[in-house]
Amino acid sequence: MYSSDRFVEPYLDSFARMHRDSFGRGVSALPKMEDMEMLEEMLVQLFFPGHQGVSSPKSLRSTIEYSMESTTRLLYDAITRALRYEHPERSEEDCAASAEAAVDRTAEKLPEIRRLLKLDAEAGLEGDPAAHSVHEVILCYPALRALTVHRVAHFLYTIGIPLIPRMMNEIMHSRTGIDIHPGATIGESFFIDHGTGVVIGETTVIGSHVKLYQGVTLGALSIPKKGCGLLLEGAKRHPTIEDNVTIYANATILGDITIGHDTVIASNAWIKDSIPPESIVITARPEIKVRPMRKQRQ
Repeated sequence: MYSSDRFVEPYLDSFARMHRDSFGRGVSALPKMEDMEMLEEMLVQLFFPGHQGVSSPKSLRSTIEYSMESTTRLLYDAITRALRYEHPERSEEDCAASAEAAVDRTAEKLPEIRRLLKLDAEAGLEGDPAAHSVHEVILCYPALRALTVHRVAHFLYTIGIPLIPRMMNEIMHSRTGIDIHPGATIGESFFIDHGTGVVIGETTVIGSHVKLYQGVTLGALSIPKKGCGLLLEGAKRHPTIEDNVTIYANATILGDITIGHDTVIASNAWIKDSIPPESIVITARPEIKVRPMRKQRQ
């Protein structure tokens, strides 16, 4: 019978000794991606009751009570695991107490987050002629799903919760094709039309009434993280997009620059310098050549 025992020891040598010694505790504390997937569904039900479908009619209060309990319990367990993994020197009780405080702060923030999401849904209705109702935006538009998770993840990020915010947004990245780092700050009435391929970096700041189309990148210039000292961790390195800006498909905006308010960025623009307010940015029209197809002789 085949046995792989002889390969185990050489393979174990590829792990750091410290990690090997504390492996059991680390694994028990790791948050789970499947929990984040479940959390996404719970958040949608919590913010938009009834849009996920229910097996039997319930009162709004009972629906909210159930969703609130399920969401906060799952979030508490996940944050506790994350804190234990990131801070093995802390006791389990201490991590649990910090997780409870973080969940309490998040629960207090939920009414404000729901207010913002309602404005996002209304922006989707106003910004897309193909949308016929707010309910259609909530049910069908990937951007609203991504924002539902991002606005919660961003709050957790701002209060210093490790791992969980990034896991939440990576779940949305895989489900929607929209990649928003939890550190990105997004204002009111934000809308992403279509959404696929949108990338929004960690230190991006987006104002109110901003609209993006598919393929837009709000990114950073490629600079070595260490060694040359050009980039300090946490430094502002992504764009600031002021109020009432529209950015069309596949535009790329890089670096710590500012796109002034009431500006329109045309498709396929490549921008590395700040743009003044009330501007229209277009790229040179490419030359198009048309010639007749050659017909093959019979």
